Amino acid sequence: MKAYMHQGDQLIVGTIEEPEPMQGQVKVKIKVAGLNHRDLHIPERRGENKEPLILGSDGAGIIESVGEGVTTFSVGDEVVINPGLGWIENSDAPPEGFSIVGMPYHGTFAEKYVVDAAFVERKPSYLTWEEAGVLVLPALTGYRALFTKGKSKSSDTIFFPGAGSGVATYIIQFAKAVGARVIVSSRSQEKREKARALGADVVIDTNEDWKNALKGEMIDLVIESVGEATFNRSLDVLKKGGRMVTFGATTDDQITIDMRKFFYGQYQLFGSTMGSREELRAMLVFMEEQVIRPAVDCVFDLDDAAEAFTYLRNGKQFGKVGLRINN
Repeated sequence: MKAYMHQGDQLIVGTIEEPEPMQGQVKVKIKVAGLNHRDLHIPERRGENKEPLILGSDGAGIIESVGEGVTTFSVGDEVVINPGLGWIENSDAPPEGFSIVGMPYHGTFAEKYVVDAAFVERKPSYLTWEEAGVLVLPALTGYRALFTKGKSKSSDTIFFPGAGSGVATYIIQFAKAVGARVIVSSRSQEKREKARALGADVVIDTNEDWKNALKGEMIDLVIESVGEATFNRSLDVLKKGGRMVTFGATTDDQITIDMRKFFYGQYQLFGSTMGSREELRAMLVFMEEQVIRPAVDCVFDLDDAAEAFTYLRNGKQFGKVGLRINN
């Protein structure tokens, strides 16, 4: 089968043996797979490993065959992939053994994908294949950060630096669905306009002085994914006693904070990663009730995966970038 793989020091579209489901597993014919920033960094983490690894964490498709003992799904069922392997019930942190699809195990940028039946969910019928294929990892990340960790409610004002990311587009919609006030930032005027069209109440230029731009807005919750470049700026606009949830570091992992300022401010800081199957199922119900649709920027063909990676790496997207695997 055809797949987009990391092998040695290269990323290639090549062929690899097609997997078959074992007991308790399903084989999914992938229609569309979604790119995430995680995919960009995996080649660096693997170095020059000569063993081919299929990249990709997100995807949606049709069950082509099932292994012995599978009773929850049948051939022909339309499903989305749960990228969080080994995390079933909600908990304060992922359990031991938790891993994300696409490393160390083969991912979704392939014509076929095999996984335990416990880690696929039925595709929401109102979503297109393009929408479903880019759904789970960023949406679930945003859902947990906003609701499980951030305890967001209708009276909150929420600030998210970086309006164009996939997670940001879900957080804007999720927060607005419960009646919260949403503020986002971006360096791009085009992305600021798209964020406002998606539902953001206030959009500011990342390069501005945030305190001046926000004009005294009281921020209850900051959701951070940038890291060193914005962490302290975000803390500066958070109200005393406010909450910050961080789930990523697209800039430097290491930051320096003024501890005296932090403890006098009585701030609350939470880390968050992906989410459990329990949260995923709750999120799918929530999205269907609110008719929330993923913001899809563009979809490339599998043969053009390298171009898709460059597009994502350059930060050109607003929302999600997908790969069309099977028509």
